[in-house]
Amino acid sequence: MPNLPLHKGVYILPNLFTTGSMFAAFLGLLAVHAGNFVTCAIAILVSALLDGLDGKVARLTGSSSDFGIQLDSLADCVAFGVTPAYMVYMWNLNSFGRWGVAVSFLFMACCAMRLARFNVTTATSSKKFFIGLPTPAAGCALACLVLFSQRMPEFVLRAMPSFTLIFTAALAILMVSRVRYLSFKEYGFVKAHPFRYMVLTVALLLLIFSEPRIFGFLVFFGYLCGGLIYTYYILPRRVHLHEKPKNAGQDAAETPEEPGTGDAPADVSNGMPNEMSSGMPGEMPAGMPGPGAPAPTDSAAARPASSNNNQKI
Repeated sequence: MPNLPLHKGVYILPNLFTTGSMFAAFLGLLAVHAGNFVTCAIAILVSALLDGLDGKVARLTGSSSDFGIQLDSLADCVAFGVTPAYMVYMWNLNSFGRWGVAVSFLFMACCAMRLARFNVTTATSSKKFFIGLPTPAAGCALACLVLFSQRMPEFVLRAMPSFTLIFTAALAILMVSRVRYLSFKEYGFVKAHPFRYMVLTVALLLLIFSEPRIFGFLVFFGYLCGGLIYTYYILPRRVHLHEKPKNAGQDAAETPEEPGTGDAPADVSNGMPNEMSSGMPGEMPAGMPGPGAPAPTDSAAARPASSNNNQKI
């Protein structure tokens, strides 16, 4: 279905999910103002769920539009940029003074730049990978960190402000980096997959359901590390393996052929010149048969001698 011009109307259903995502993020800001960081973290996760549903609904109903794309980017900037940055600042980073303000703003600014880069490169970029950490994953990682801290022992919580500062700065850098992250767009839930994928999905959901605060953070942390491992370890090795056969073929083609190693035999016998090579190039010595002539038989070789004997008699 073609995109409708803005003056003719907009699609309501997918944009309702986008607006709901932004509303959940706004509720998270109110929760932070009231000092309830756990509620804000849950609101960010709800925003991520609604953000994933609006695109699915738009594609299934054929209601994608340029207006929806721009509204989705603005909602993502609020839900996964402004709200998480304000949450971590009021939670732990305010104790660092200006450094806390700088890192919080860096996270929000990198989120906006990541969304802007995605909008201008989405037509030419690969559908299998995201270039840079997706903004929903970055926001959800901070939200899961807040939830995960509820299960940490006391001696670990003492180092939590410093870890939050470093972790937030790392997420900001990863969003604007060239690290490749799986988009999972080729692994749609409406497509047929091997049975083992169903078992793994159910097992993962059960783990998250059993301890959502622990395994939720571990899932997002594993996603962060997975992109780094693929980009800086797996991808270079794969490129190196593909280049090996090409380099081997080029080396074989460029190696000069030594005398006597080709198809034609060398014109040397026991270190002395061969008698056939004493003539001019291209000439055959007298009395030698040509390349296609049959070898002489014994009777043919004896015939000239008998004729000479008859002449003498």
